[in-house]
Amino acid sequence: MQEDKTAGQQQAESTPVTASRFDPRRIYTILVLAPLLYAVIRYLPPLAFSGVVALAGALALFEFYRLCFNDRSHTWLIGIGLTGLTGLIFGTHWPGIIVPTLLATLACVTSVPLLGRSLLEQSLRDGAMTLFGVLYLGLTLGMLSMTRLLPQGEWLIFFLLLVTWASDTGAYYVGTLYGRHRLAPTISPKKTVEGLVGGLIAAIIAGYLARWWFLPELSGLDCLILAALLTIAGLWGDLAESAMKRTVGMKDSGGILPGHGGMLDRLDSLLFATPVFYYYITLVSRL
Repeated sequence: MQEDKTAGQQQAESTPVTASRFDPRRIYTILVLAPLLYAVIRYLPPLAFSGVVALAGALALFEFYRLCFNDRSHTWLIGIGLTGLTGLIFGTHWPGIIVPTLLATLACVTSVPLLGRSLLEQSLRDGAMTLFGVLYLGLTLGMLSMTRLLPQGEWLIFFLLLVTWASDTGAYYVGTLYGRHRLAPTISPKKTVEGLVGGLIAAIIAGYLARWWFLPELSGLDCLILAALLTIAGLWGDLAESAMKRTVGMKDSGGILPGHGGMLDRLDSLLFATPVFYYYITLVSRL
């Protein structure tokens, strides 16, 4: 009996992980959005880039609240959260508004349960999720704007996006074709060890290409370390969002990006990768 169980486990571990069929809309979405994003980063001032980040963050935050609140209508809480998110992102340009934004958001969130008609316990829980969403997306995406404000900020942003997206793409295709050993079966069954290795290799290649192409100030060791850090941080962010979706029984956070799901699905890797990248560049590499 034990031998049958062991054999079954070995067979399950060696069975390819079934992935969804490739959706060509993924390519079409990238072909439309990538040139627009490139133009904003390369040719427009940092404030314009922060505007794009704020818009993407607002869409992702709305999707996050939809996951948290389900069918409950919380117009006031959503409005407070979106305002707080915008204040944190633009606070990278005017640091004086960051603390007042956080204090105002906290005050408003804690005041809504006192004025609403919902049960106090549910109101406090929803308020806590509202504040968490502001911090989860506002602080992390705000660091994208902080990175853009650094010397050579536009090239650093390109490096971050290129390596992170290369890691995601490499993991997706290698995992789809060769994935056999599940990485986190209870959270994201389609994530595999083979996909992680493929993502890491793609990130390393992208990092060295970026160094040769437009960012020679980075050393070869920097590229190697950043590729590993961004791959791990991006995977962590992806798994964190997958855990949230699995908790509420949803596959995608939304459908605003054809072939990619929701905005939160597209940003999840960047949410954890961006702070890691920013602090490595400013504290370790010191470009």
